[in-house]
Amino acid sequence: MAYMLWGINNETHEIEETKFSPKQAKIGNEELENWLLRLLKPRIDFRFTEVNTEKGKVVVLEIPAAVNKPTSFKDIEYIRVGSYKKKLKDYPEKERKLWLAFETKPFELRPSIENVDSARVTELLDCAAYYTLMNMPLPSNRDAIIHNMMDEQFIREMDNGNYLITNMGALLLAKDLNNFPNLKRKAIRVIRYKGNGRINAIREKVFTKGYALQFEDITDYIMTLIPQEEEIEGGLRKEHIMFPRKAVREMLGNMLIHQDLTAHGSGPMIEVFDTRVEASNPGNLLVDINRIIDTAPHSRNENMASFLRMVRICEERGSGFDRMEEGMGELKIPAPKVETGDDFARTKLYWYNNLTEWSKEDKIRTCYLYTCYCYVNEIEVSNSVLRERFGVDEKNKAIISRIIKETKESGYIKLSDENAAPKMRRYIPYWA
Repeated sequence: MAYMLWGINNETHEIEETKFSPKQAKIGNEELENWLLRLLKPRIDFRFTEVNTEKGKVVVLEIPAAVNKPTSFKDIEYIRVGSYKKKLKDYPEKERKLWLAFETKPFELRPSIENVDSARVTELLDCAAYYTLMNMPLPSNRDAIIHNMMDEQFIREMDNGNYLITNMGALLLAKDLNNFPNLKRKAIRVIRYKGNGRINAIREKVFTKGYALQFEDITDYIMTLIPQEEEIEGGLRKEHIMFPRKAVREMLGNMLIHQDLTAHGSGPMIEVFDTRVEASNPGNLLVDINRIIDTAPHSRNENMASFLRMVRICEERGSGFDRMEEGMGELKIPAPKVETGDDFARTKLYWYNNLTEWSKEDKIRTCYLYTCYCYVNEIEVSNSVLRERFGVDEKNKAIISRIIKETKESGYIKLSDENAAPKMRRYIPYWA
């Protein structure tokens, strides 16, 4: 935060009453504040405050720090050099350091809203829910709450005694993300379509509370949108869920902690179709798409991920994809499919009635990812182990042999011992 003062002597710092009134000041026929907002890029949330003292009126202009890029006025970026205002482009070394500062402070810890008092902090953030998540008693006084919020880096104290709320604090604990203009698009959207295309959206809901507050509610809501498979058992009609909750839960968690929060105009989204569920987030996958099971956890948003793990919302071990594969394996449906591009990542869960409906790609992907899962869990992969994963009877083991052959020919798996007899053959990932 920077400050500009009217009514203070530059030399003595004594109060000298100013006649300047920002609310009445105009540039031409345009109000000063509107004129500044129009010519500043980005439109920062500056604030004029008039203070009446015994010695006269003082005006304070509070200017928030630049966040993702230098602030420009009339398309020119400036910097203070000593007590002088200079064009930033004339000082390349200072410009380089400024851009480096943007890169080193993670988006999670940058300010979302500044200059709010402690009462406003508790109005904007659901601090009581924090203590529920942490299994801790709610303090009886606000000072203790504010102290805990600062410890978690959800807020920071400013020079003037007020507070700023970090992006992480808002994303996790906001009572309403609409109160945070830069984060409104980061609210989670859930859309249900009729059929397997995107032509007919029959239901859409936006969850505007912080991720930590609504994670379980969102998971519950997604599960209600997933079609139920009906079976007749003993003359009774029974419904079976088509996708495992643990897979949906991990998919949701992965989407949140791996999204690129600096991407403008896009946010996390869950789409539910008749036979698949997709989770999409801005930002490409940070690891090799073929190593999602064995690669150590790595997130763009480590601070947020750490808190979500601490409150048992996200997995501490693995990447989350191993848990997804566990869940899909329990229902004998294909392993998760992951897609990534320059600016997005997408996870897809598929459901089929039986193995004959699976595509060749589904079979190869599932064989490979399950082999990866078994390898990291020190389970030997044989034909019988894969039969269990695919839900195939022993009498149909030739089906699994064919899937193994196709996966091996695709270069995804290999024999652990090239000289092993056919009945003793075991398989490992290509990278093992």
